[in-house]
Formats: sequence, C-alpha cells, structure tokens
Amino acid sequence: MSFSRALLWARLPAGRQAGHRAAICSALRPHFGPFPGVLGQVSVLATASSSASGGSKIPNTSLFVPLTVKPQGPSADGDVGAELTRPLDKNEVKKVLDKFYKRKEIQKLGADYGLDARLFHQAFISFRNYIMQSHSLDVDIHIVLNDICFGAAHADDLFPFFLRHAKQIFPVLDCTDDLRKISDLRIPPNWYPDARAMQRKIIFHSGPTNSGKTYHAIQKYFSAKSGVYCGPLKLLAHEIFEKSNAAGVPCDLVTGEERVTVQPNGKQASHVSCTVEMCSVTTPYEVAVIDEIQMIRDPARGWAWTRALLGLCAEEVHLCGEPAAIDLVTELMYTTGEEVEVRDYKRLTPISVLDHALESLDNLRPGDCIVCFSKNDIYSVSRQIEIRGLESAVIYGSLPPGTKLAQAKKFNDPNDPCKILVATDAIGMGLNLSIRRIIFYSLIKPSINEKGERELEPITTSQALQIAGRAGRFSSRFKEGEVTTMNHEDLSLLKEILKRPVDPIRAAGLHPTAEQIEMFAYHLPDATLSNLIDIFVDFSQVDGQYFVCNMDDFKFSAELIQHIPLSLRVRYVFCTAPINKKQPFVCSSLLQFARQYSRNEPLTFAWLRRYIKWPLLPPKNIKDLMDLEAVHDVLDLYLWLSYRFMDMFPDASLIRDLQKELDGIIQDGVHNITKLIKMSETHKLLNLEGFPSGSQSRLSGTLKSQARRTRGTKALGSKATEPPSPDAGELSLASRLVQQGLLTPDMLKQLEKEWMTQQTEHNKEKTESGTHPKGTRRKKKEPDSD
Repeated sequence: MSFSRALLWARLPAGRQAGHRAAICSALRPHFGPFPGVLGQVSVLATASSSASGGSKIPNTSLFVPLTVKPQGPSADGDVGAELTRPLDKNEVKKVLDKFYKRKEIQKLGADYGLDARLFHQAFISFRNYIMQSHSLDVDIHIVLNDICFGAAHADDLFPFFLRHAKQIFPVLDCTDDLRKISDLRIPPNWYPDARAMQRKIIFHSGPTNSGKTYHAIQKYFSAKSGVYCGPLKLLAHEIFEKSNAAGVPCDLVTGEERVTVQPNGKQASHVSCTVEMCSVTTPYEVAVIDEIQMIRDPARGWAWTRALLGLCAEEVHLCGEPAAIDLVTELMYTTGEEVEVRDYKRLTPISVLDHALESLDNLRPGDCIVCFSKNDIYSVSRQIEIRGLESAVIYGSLPPGTKLAQAKKFNDPNDPCKILVATDAIGMGLNLSIRRIIFYSLIKPSINEKGERELEPITTSQALQIAGRAGRFSSRFKEGEVTTMNHEDLSLLKEILKRPVDPIRAAGLHPTAEQIEMFAYHLPDATLSNLIDIFVDFSQVDGQYFVCNMDDFKFSAELIQHIPLSLRVRYVFCTAPINKKQPFVCSSLLQFARQYSRNEPLTFAWLRRYIKWPLLPPKNIKDLMDLEAVHDVLDLYLWLSYRFMDMFPDASLIRDLQKELDGIIQDGVHNITKLIKMSETHKLLNLEGFPSGSQSRLSGTLKSQARRTRGTKALGSKATEPPSPDAGELSLASRLVQQGLLTPDMLKQLEKEWMTQQTEHNKEKTESGTHPKGTRRKKKEPDSD
C-alpha cells in the first residue's frame, strides 16, 4: 500500500475504519495467525480455562523466572502496520498502555489466566517495553493500537496481545495443565507394575536396638534361593556382604561407589547386598530385606525406602525397624492389596538410665562412650582425656569407612590400651561396638528439617533410643548397658526424652525421576534445572501418606554446574552425586569433573593424581586431617561417577587402590588426633564449629518443656542463624576459653584452687617479710603475673 493510500485510509471516519480493519485482518490472517477476539470472548475462554483446572492448588508464582523478549528491529518488508494505518504516536501509545494497566477488569481477567499481581506487573513492564522500543510492530497489534488512539477501539482490546506476550515470557502459563499431570505423584504403587503383578508377603520385624530383629530377617535371607539386602549405609552393606560369603552363600556387593562380584566368571550371584538407593526393582528375588525401614520418613533420603518397599519384586519382603513405622507401612501395603505380618522383638540385654551424671572426665571407666554432636566437642573431649593420661578412639561421620572400622576395632580390642570412645551419633548404626556406658556430652543436635531449614533442638526420642541402645549389646562383653549425661542439668531432660512415646511415622518420601524432569524440560526448555525442580515440587500433588523429599542438595549442585554445557540427563546424574556441600574442595571438584566431561576429556588416573596433588603428606594438624577427608570424598565422587560414565571415568580400579592408601594415611592421623589438636592449638589453626559445650548445657536446661528452635535461611549453603550469645568483648578470658573448648569447668576450678593457694602463700610471705630493706623498691606486679 502506498503512503497516499494509507493516509487516505486513515482519514476515513472511525466506523468505516473499523469495517476496513476487519477486512484487512481477514486478508492478513493466513499470514499472521488468528486475530484475537474481543474482551467478552476472552472472558468466556478464561472462565472455561479456570473451571477446567479447578481444584488444583495455587502455584507459587515467585518460582516463575521471566524470559527476555527482545523488541523488534527494523523489518526488511518495512512497517506494514504503519502503511495500512499511520505511524503510531508513542506518547499516545504510552497513555493507552497506562490506562490498560490500571483497569481492574483487566487485572481480574489476568488472574483468571494465572497472572497474579506479581506476574501481571512483570508481564506488563515487559509488554510496555516491547511496544515502546520496537521499531515496527506486528500488523494486528499496530492496527488495534491505532484504533484505540483514535477512539475506534477500547484499551481492553489489548488484552489478547498482552496475554500472548505474557505467555512468551512465562511459558509455564501455556502448559500448566500438562505440568500438573507430569508432577502428579499420587498412587505411587502404580509406578512398579512388576511388583504389582505378584502377591508379595510382607513381614515387619519390629523392635528396639539390640533385639535381634535384623538377625532373624538375615537368617531368612541366607536360607533363600535368591535375595537382596537393602541397608542405609555402605558399612552395613559391606557387613552383610562379608557375613553372607563367610556363611557359604555367594553374595555380590553394590553401593554407589563400588561393585563386587564373587563369581570367578563375573556372573551375578543369586544374593546381593546393597545400599537402599541401589536396589533393583526389576530383578526377581525370593527374599528381600529392607533395614531401618523407619528412615522412610527421612527428609532427604526417605524416597529410597519408599521405592524399595513398593517396588521390590520379592516373594517375601522382610522389613526391620522401629514400631513407629508399623501403621504407615500397613496403610501403604493396603493400597497395594498386601497384608503385613508383624513380629515383635524385645531387647536382649537390659539397659538402665543412671541417676547421676558423669560431671567430670575424671570419672570415666573402661567401655565408656562419650557422644557429641559437633567436631568442636569431639576435639575438646579427646584433648581433655589425653591430658588425663587416657587413650581414646574417635569416630565421626566424615571419616572414611575404613578409618571408622579401624577405630572401632581398636576400641573393641580388650588387649588395646584404648578403653574410651569419643563419637558422634555416627555410632547409631553400622558399627559393632563393645560399649558399657553411653554418656551424652550434650542433648542439642543441629538438624535440617523438611523445608531445608537448620534447627538446633534436643534430640528426638527415636535418636536417643538409637544411640543409647548401643550400650550393653548382646554380642559385646558388656551384658548390661548404662546411659547418662555429662552434665547434671541434662539428666532430667534425657530421662524425659527417653520416656516419651515415639511419634508414629505419618508419611513416606518421594522424589521426581529423571524422566519426569525431562518431560518438564520439554515444556520449559529455557528453565534451569534448579528452577525445574522448584516448579516440579510446587506443582506436585501427593496423597496424604507421602511427601516430596527435600532437594536442596540437588539444587545446590544444579546451580553449581548450571553454566557448564551438558545434556539434561547428564546434568541430572551429576546433581544426584552425593557430595558434602560444606566442603569447598569437594564442590569445586564436582565442578571440575563436569567441566572435563563437557569437553569430552576423560578423567584419567594420571589427571586425578595431578589434581589432588598426590602423593599427600601425613596430617600435621586438624586442618590437614580435614583436607585429607575432603580428598577422600573427591575420590568417592570419582568412583560414583565411574559407574555412571565408564568411558569418561575409566580408571576406577586404580582410584580405589589410591583411596585405600589415603585411608591408611587418615587412619594414622586419627590415631594421633590429640597430637594434631595440640599442634592446631599451638598454631591457632583450630577453627571449630557448633555450640560451645557450656552454652549447649545451658540451652538444653531451658528446653525441658519444649524445643527452642533456631531456623536459618533457606538459601543453599547459607549458615543458619544461631541463638544470640554474649558479646565476646564482655566475657572474661576464662569464659572465652571455656566456650572455645580450650578449658573445661573442671580445669577452671583446678586453676582457681591453684591460684588461691599461690595467693595465700604470697600474702603469708609478704606478712612475714614486713617492710622492705631501705634502698630497695618492690617491683610493681604485672597484671597477668598470677
């Protein structure tokens, strides 16, 4: 159309322009798509859409990350809209857009399409920028804007164009129903058709620690033609693997980092011992054993027990765990049409809670185990025991399995001078220990709840029973167990905790699969993996017997490697790799491994040796020991990835040998841990985490009626907020040393006695000497001379 014809058309009366507009749009529709209807038609569609998705929970729109829609530049065909009408007056257009934004009817209509106030505002800002900054607009929107400016149309007629733009920057709006179907996690039993095709017999072995429940289940496992054991820890999987083969029942081992086949030809044995995450839900077995079934409630790992319980293809499934899980398991099995047989067990040896606290480490006896909940306390107690001329073994969670076993063997050996164990709750399962008395150094334990928030509160009844039950085990040389606390004020709280009934488990964990995330990515191709997980969890629907597990660790890894070009499936696998996000070297190693993978550069034995700077020297202080533990975790990460990407991580056997050598170095370091602590104190390298022991005791004393929680931020890797402590500047030197764990209250009392004795002797000498000889002057006492 020539400029003169366009000008002539623009001079037509408004009514005739509207008629021409309809004709023009009809002619242009094959080229530009359907022309949007009027507001009334849109309202009808919105009502239908809203009613179709009724009953679904309102999504958390803060998770919707807007995409960028760039304004249009100059078109090669020219500005067709301007030729058909006239060039737009940007000032008039801005007034029209502002009027459109302020219309309550438009905001209400936007809400019907999923645009809450936040999304509506973001979409409008983007829409306005697009309109105002584009050199030329699509013909349809140009004509409508022109008509509105000249009064031939209403501002509401912009809504279809606005909605189209909103769906461009928020693509989730265009596929909400599909996403809800994909993330529908209701009726999990239907995910396992092989298990549903058989009628399984479910036997629940219920009882406290040291009741023989696992023993009876394992005997059934040994006598079966084929079987699978699913344990919570690598240590437990190894233990059953060794016991099975020692009993003449060929058994393979499968953990995240290790595969061991015992048949000389490499053929799979009829029995397999594995960590629960690694069990096969397609292989048929005669007997399956799922240990510690109560961990089905675990906020992070509960999904693995749910998967094993619902999916294992075994004629008999033996569950071992706390009575608190019976009701939930019975309800879940009711949905599969399977009955649960419960077998109750009683503790084999007596255990008693003492009426007196330990009070002082001077009162330790052979066979004592002091349980701490922070490395600060582990190091402090170990040092104090060494000062008293005693030797102790040390076990905590981040130690390699081999080192834990070596320390346990040292403590259990009646001929070894080591008679005391200092440990975290890592002794709660997986280790056979000969303990006479459990001593809780504190009752406050940091934990992460279902929302990913850090909490500081007393241990639960379940945790207390699990730890206390390690005393006086049936297989140990102590046939009676005792439990107490370090501080007297904690003893009444411990008794109260142990008397409470264990709360029944209400729900089982679930976890999105790689296939579900891939389907989400198909609909939201521009979203990051972390954002996909957030939207999935928000859209997910679960039955009342289930919950979606916390995925903060997964999201942490996803954000860490987001900038590295990887396929979605590969990225998903890297993010499921178990890492300790508190270890910077482990996190940077995951990043480096992913970067090497993306370059298609195999991670060889030689490359990894250079990366970890092998050979490594024995630790000289605690920091060196922690660094070695981090390197061990990096080798674990390599081995874990080597079973998922064999071509890119080809040297698993060589790395395993290297890891065993490193385990020996760490064992030597832990054996001399008190020397390392002493060196760290000397060089001021010991930066300990957690509550000081004194403040723990004070806090636990105030928590007898209810838990005092301190929640941190939900941000990944952020440090949780802890209860306010007095300003360090307001504390005396002695108080600060006690809080830092460098002095104990007992040591402080001893120092006070010695100081008072010296003061008495000094004053006595002063009295006896009287005045000083003439010509001499007494030297002024230095402030710290005493």
